[in-house]
Amino acid sequence: MKALRWYGKEDVRVESVDDPIIEDSKDAIIRVTHTAICGSDLHLYGSKFPTLEKGDILGHEFMGIVEEVGSEVTRLKKGDRVVVPFTIACGHCHFCDHDLWSLCDNSNPKAELAQKQMGHATCGMFGFGHMTGGFSGGQAEYVRVPYADVGPLKIPDGVVDEKVLFLSDIFPTGFMAAENANIQEGDTVAVWGCGPVGQFAIQSAWLLGAGRVIAIDTVPERLELAKTYGRAEVINSFDPDEVYDTLMDMTNGFGPDGCIDAVGMEAHGHGAMANIVDSLKGLARADKMLGHPYVLQQMIMCCKKGGNLSFPGVYSGFLDMVPFGAAMNKSLTWKMGQTHMHRYMEPLLDLILNEKVDTTAIITHPIKLEDAAKGYDLFQHKKDGCIKVVMTP
Repeated sequence: MKALRWYGKEDVRVESVDDPIIEDSKDAIIRVTHTAICGSDLHLYGSKFPTLEKGDILGHEFMGIVEEVGSEVTRLKKGDRVVVPFTIACGHCHFCDHDLWSLCDNSNPKAELAQKQMGHATCGMFGFGHMTGGFSGGQAEYVRVPYADVGPLKIPDGVVDEKVLFLSDIFPTGFMAAENANIQEGDTVAVWGCGPVGQFAIQSAWLLGAGRVIAIDTVPERLELAKTYGRAEVINSFDPDEVYDTLMDMTNGFGPDGCIDAVGMEAHGHGAMANIVDSLKGLARADKMLGHPYVLQQMIMCCKKGGNLSFPGVYSGFLDMVPFGAAMNKSLTWKMGQTHMHRYMEPLLDLILNEKVDTTAIITHPIKLEDAAKGYDLFQHKKDGCIKVVMTP
């Protein structure tokens, strides 16, 4: 089969590899019909995430047709059309039983790698490197899916792939981000980053009762989409002083009730001090271990006292220069984590089927899998108005 493989920083190639096979009686083999490039994939593309090895197959947003199932799989059969969550869960451990699916204790066969860095392991994940199990990803023609009776969501006939593909990650991720912001009826919510997750966080904030949504970015096409598709007010700046002053003006000095970081560790600082810090990190080769907490810094300073900070943006390693004292003294509540996908997929499918959310509005670049390297370059460098790349094998 053809698959997209990683060979180093900004070096990905579509190559022929062996087809996946059933390795466990609970497995299924999925023939991929659509797959997407996620912002998290860009962390891997830029060598920002540990334990990726040359030749690994990337991709965790995918859906397709069931081709084969293991002997213990009872819920799926050959020919079923499914969306596959990027997180892999066993369905019966302590964490799955408590609806904390991304913390599954049994689905990551390389848990010791994560324990060394984080103390405990997350669940297994598709295409995220060996710290999350080393599972081959979905930017391929076929994928092996473990615990097939637990994760994949069957899709009704007559619904096109593009409408439901993002149930694999970014729509649930945006929704959980809004939920973690503890939005109360009429709240003002600020979202840093208007990429795909940010766009779905904006949509979800409205669904949860926000009275105002303010979107912050500097990429013109993302801001325009936040205004039109997201119905948000926008701030065209990441400069910390400008963002703070503007948010205070817009909220009569209170600040937003909830703040969502849809950027994560790829944030870039603005201003002289941030440039110096970034330069020093680069010279010291520390940027692989130290994230860039510029959005986190802004959120702490801007959020209303007693407000809520939500972090769907991915972080890895350590952070420095975090104004933790301000967060403590302002009584801010933080909530974060990889998305508990299995909790959200079915309810959000209902919203799509009932036309409460149009998930296709963010797609800007439908391409063939064979052009995946070009798609990564477009998305990474924000060329040609690229917001979301969707690929067909």
